[in-house]
Amino acid sequence: MAAGPRAFLGSAWPLRALGYLLAGGVLGVGWFFLALALAVAGVLLLPVGVGVVALACVPVSAAGLAALERRRLRWLRPGAVPSPHESGDAEGPEPPGGPVRRVLRRLWRRTAAPATWIEFGFALPHAVLSLVDLFVAVAGIGLVVSQPLALLLVGNGEQVMYGEHVVLTEPGQVAPWLLLTPVFAVLVSYLWAGLAGVRAALARAVLVGPRRERELDARLTEVTASRARLADAFALERRRIERDLHDGAQQRLTGLIMTLGLAKLDADPALVADAQDEARAVLAELRELVHGMHPSVLTDRGLGAAIEALAERSPVPVEVDVRPGAGRPDEAVEAAAYFAVAEALANVAKHSGASRATVTVRAGSALVVEVRDDGRGGADPQRGTGLTGLADRLAVHEGRLRLSSPAGGPTLLRMELPYRPGRAGEEHETTGNNRCG
Repeated sequence: MAAGPRAFLGSAWPLRALGYLLAGGVLGVGWFFLALALAVAGVLLLPVGVGVVALACVPVSAAGLAALERRRLRWLRPGAVPSPHESGDAEGPEPPGGPVRRVLRRLWRRTAAPATWIEFGFALPHAVLSLVDLFVAVAGIGLVVSQPLALLLVGNGEQVMYGEHVVLTEPGQVAPWLLLTPVFAVLVSYLWAGLAGVRAALARAVLVGPRRERELDARLTEVTASRARLADAFALERRRIERDLHDGAQQRLTGLIMTLGLAKLDADPALVADAQDEARAVLAELRELVHGMHPSVLTDRGLGAAIEALAERSPVPVEVDVRPGAGRPDEAVEAAAYFAVAEALANVAKHSGASRATVTVRAGSALVVEVRDDGRGGADPQRGTGLTGLADRLAVHEGRLRLSSPAGGPTLLRMELPYRPGRAGEEHETTGNNRCG
């Protein structure tokens, strides 16, 4: 409608709005009679117990009507319209028992869902407003076809009366009235479109809006908490690097300077040899520190080789199975996967008591990394920040972390990251059993 009368009237929008009103009216009135029949049957059968099931079907039938309304919203605005039952009322594993018991459990679960009662509250006034939709749609059609129909009636020898004083008996008398047909068509087109827009906005506000707002609020809360945790983690990491440099490399370099000073004074070959050993140790420590920041093997040879290097340094025997995709993932995603595996293997060595671990990497529609160990299990993100930090690191790249760690083991850590091959280079498939201890 905002594009102007010519674009609007020359498009299919008036007919789409008419179809939306007619379909909504039929669905609303049809649901009302269905709900009324279920309610009456439930009250009559209540003494024998079956009536409880019939009464429970009344709000559930409103959920079915709401699902159809969400689907009809695409007629006026194409695009996905999420349902609150897709995530909030997930059915989970199949309950035990016969088919009747399973159906009754599903019915009870759907009846107890808050979204079902929101949809039931929408369906009741919707049934009343459906009568308005039908009236406006049918009255508009009648108004548009009234003058051509009057011409047809007069042509068949009948009379058409407009009030008490206007009686049309000849086709020539009807012809001036035909000029009103385009006017009526324009008026009812805008009326249909306006009413359809209002009804769709109401349905979207009730059936889609609250869930979308809850999702956005939950995501904003999670992002805020994740940012706070990441800021704390970065501060801790910076302090750790400062401490390592101060207590490690700096002390060694100080000792090296003193040793070289004594060697200069005494010209003692033993002191020179000690200085060389100290220099090698400092160099090795600095390499290890830099390697922990971003290993060169990850940049040069890719994720598979970098994970193998982690496995070789692990005190727990680690089996690595890497099957990459057509190309290497984005550098940031690759680094996130590497450090997630490094953290996971460190947790295995420190806390699991495992005798062996396995790392598998698969690249398809997503980059999936699994770390499994045969330890004691019972890993809980609430008891430490390691798993929470892992989840935050993956969430930055729209990744997910899933954990299965029953008491007694085994523990499976599954990490999923978006896989968008964007860099040239080939990672060779790596399958090996790397042991270090």
